[in-house]
Parts: sequence; structure tokens; C-alpha cells
Amino acid sequence: MAQGERTDVLGWVLGVLAVLNLANGVWMIAAPASWYTGLPAAVPDTGPLNEHFVRDIGSAFVVMGCALGAGAARPALRAPAVALVALFYVLHALVHVADTLTGELPASHWGIDLPGVYLPAALLVVLAAVATRRDEARAPGRWR
Repeated sequence: MAQGERTDVLGWVLGVLAVLNLANGVWMIAAPASWYTGLPAAVPDTGPLNEHFVRDIGSAFVVMGCALGAGAARPALRAPAVALVALFYVLHALVHVADTLTGELPASHWGIDLPGVYLPAALLVVLAAVATRRDEARAPGRWR
């Protein structure tokens, strides 16, 4: 590393998240029944398998993976890309909260959903804030 260069930690984190989202989405599209039963998140608790619906949501994960990958590669795209991905994850988490509070999902899902639903949503909100702050520091007033 040349003097004055810094490791782009945010870029690497977004790159890893891009790969994870892409892998999940491809799995959902290519083998929805395998994803439905194989994901360690008690997905069958949410209702019977609908392969078409799993593929639809898999498509969203592929798009999010591409957005995160674009943000990893191009810092100018980070703030809007991560904010939009964070929005999906937060809305997804709110659906899980509502379903658990209303009894649609058993109370055990508070813990089951923590690593795969709630923590990623929180992480992406933090990353969106970091990306926005860095973008604003680099180009003040750019999004106004």
C-alpha cells in the first residue's frame, strides 16, 4: 500500500454483503425448495412453500446484491445504493416483528430471526449512515 492510501473497509464490507445477497438470491431462484427447507431460519413456520414467491424474493436479493456490489466498486453510488438496500431490510424486519407480535410466527422467532433478519437490517442502516456521511464529506450538498 502506497503512503497515504487507506484500506477501503466500507468497500470490502459492502463487497462481502453483495456476495452474500447474490448467493442467497441465486439459491432462491435456482432451488426454491432447497432454500425453503435448508435455510437455518425456520422458513416453513411462515407457511407452505410457494416456489414462485421464493423466486420473486430471490430476484430482489439478486438486485440488492448488485446494488451493494456497485456501491463497493464505486464510492459515489454507496449512499443511495446502501440506503435502498437498508430500506428493504428494515421493511422485511418490520414484517417479521408484526408477524411475531400478532402470533403469526411463534415467539421463538425473536431469536431465530435475530441473525438473519434483525441484525442485517440494523447493520445496513448503520452502513447507510456511514456512506451518507462520507459522501457528504466528499461532496457537500451533492444530494440537495
